[in-house]
This record gives sequence, C-alpha cells and structure tokens, in this order.
Amino acid sequence: MREEQLIRSDYPKISIITPSYNQGQYLEATILSVIGQFYPNLEYLIYDACSNDNSVAIIKKYENHLTYWVSEKDKGQADAINKGFEKCTGDILMWLNSDDMLMPNALNYIAQTYQEKGDGIYFGNCIHFEEKEATGVEAKGSDVLKNFETIPLELVDTIIQPSSFWSKKVWSNNGELNTDFHFGFDWEWFLRAKKNDIPFFKINKPLSMYRFHEAHKTGVGGEKRRDELYKIYSIYTVKYAKLYDLIRNEKFDFKYFQKLYIQFCTILFKSRYSETYFLKKFKKEYNEYSIEEIDCIKWML
Repeated sequence: MREEQLIRSDYPKISIITPSYNQGQYLEATILSVIGQFYPNLEYLIYDACSNDNSVAIIKKYENHLTYWVSEKDKGQADAINKGFEKCTGDILMWLNSDDMLMPNALNYIAQTYQEKGDGIYFGNCIHFEEKEATGVEAKGSDVLKNFETIPLELVDTIIQPSSFWSKKVWSNNGELNTDFHFGFDWEWFLRAKKNDIPFFKINKPLSMYRFHEAHKTGVGGEKRRDELYKIYSIYTVKYAKLYDLIRNEKFDFKYFQKLYIQFCTILFKSRYSETYFLKKFKKEYNEYSIEEIDCIKWML
C-alpha cells in the first residue's frame, strides 16, 4: 500500500466530472475512456440527474472504479459540474460529458504538461465524429492552435470543451460556472478566464472525441440557445453582440437588381459568391465588420 501511495505521489491528481442525463447508450464508452487511461492518481465522479434509462445500471457496473457518484435532481448541467468540482481534491480538473470520450494517454500527457508549465488552462485538438446508419462513422479533426491564434475568443468559442483541462488554482481564481447559462456556460467561463488574465496553453494533440448525435444539446437548443449566446456576446463585446443580432434577424432578402448582380458575378467569375460578401456589398450596417467576422457569427448560429 505504501509503495502504491509513493507511485501516486509522483503524479498530480486529476479530477474528472461526468454530468449525465439519459445518455445510457453513450455513457459506458465515456466511462471506459476515463478508467481505461489507467492513470494512477485519478479522482472520477459522476453526477446523474435522475435518468430514467439504463444510466444508473451502467454507473453501478463501474462504481468500484469511481470516487463518487450520485443520481439526484439538479438545476442543470452547470450546477451538476459545480457540485462535482466543489467535492474534488485534484490538482488538475476537467469535465467530460456523457457522450464524449478521452483519447488514449490523454491524462498522462496533461499531467506531464502541467508539471512543466504550471497553473493555467490547457486545451488541445479533438476528433469530431457522428455515427450514421447509411454511411457509417463520419469524422473530422480540428485545428485549435490556428483558430485560437487567428479568431478572437470573444467572436467564436475556439476552445473545444472535452479537450480542455485546468489547474485547481485556476478554478478557484476564475470562479464557478454560471448556472444562468445552459448552452454556452463553458464559453462564458473561458471568456471570464481571458478577462482575468489566466494563461492559456495550446496543445497540438487530439485529447478527446466529440460525439454528434440527434439529441445533442447544442443542435436542439433553438431560440433559447440563441438568446443565451446573445447575452454572452453582450457581456463581453458589444460590437459582436450587435453583429450577432443582425445576422440572427437577417432574412437575406436581396432586391431584384441585387440578385441579378449576384448571378452576373457568379457567371463572370465562375464561382458562387457567398451571402456574406453581398451583405457587405449591399447593406451599410455590415460595413464595420469583416467577411471573416460575419462568417464566424453565422457559424455560431
């Protein structure tokens, strides 16, 4: 036992929270991706929000590998994560949603990076994937280094949440997740960290797998999600809040002669001109924004 304790002391403790609600079909893969790291100093907690599927049965199947788990009502995902981190004792923290997975050896890599660089937010690349009956698995990678360096965080959330970790000190200094938000609370927390001059460390390595599916929260948020993102924009940058509101209410109703101009340019230059280009061409309210900024906001919608 003492030898095991000495081995653990060589590794910073990593605390991981998995919030979950009715994700039984994905939860087991998430759990296995964590405990399958075989990281010697791991603290793993699961907060289930009284799921009515097979989630609790799956959690019980692996409870010997868990530090703590509970199935109880909460006030939303951010609330569950906050409760988890309040209970955590790790040097490094992160949360992993119950439909995402860690890449192999991610925890050892993060632990080593933390020992070299110290307190901060660490974020890496990610593999995005979706399982489809007709075509099988469709997957693509990410380039967070390029995106973070070229796109302001106030414009687009360029940090991929399941590929992000931070030290306990950062969590204490930056504060809890804002439970008023249900869709963009991770982005708001990162924006707050930037405002608080917390260091960000970019990692050119895929650390997680991000699953897309029909019930994915971001995809089904609708107007509630858009309202929330507008509030976040309004808190951190009025300029982009204005642009978000413009694009959100844009009907792309070009006049007859404008449509003819678009068709003419498309034929002349043998390429399809984007809606963004013509927003700047025909509508003065977009003059202060670049094509790249408009495209980014359209992507956030």
